[in-house]
Amino acid sequence: MENLDVMVLRTLRDWRCAGKRALLATVVRTWGSSPRPVGSIMALCEDGSVVGSVSGGCIEDDLI
Repeated sequence: MENLDVMVLRTLRDWRCAGKRALLATVVRTWGSSPRPVGSIMALCEDGSVVGSVSGGCIEDDLI
């Protein structure tokens, strides 16, 4: 089974190689209670596809 971070990065690469606009979101700092640790990543594609997670779901909608 593939590591989630590797899957996120491979998916991002595939989107970019297909000519799609995509970005990588990364947790760089947290404070208080946070659902995901520093270093968590998520890739977002222009078509609305998402892989990975940077929160428990509440931040993802804001990023999209």
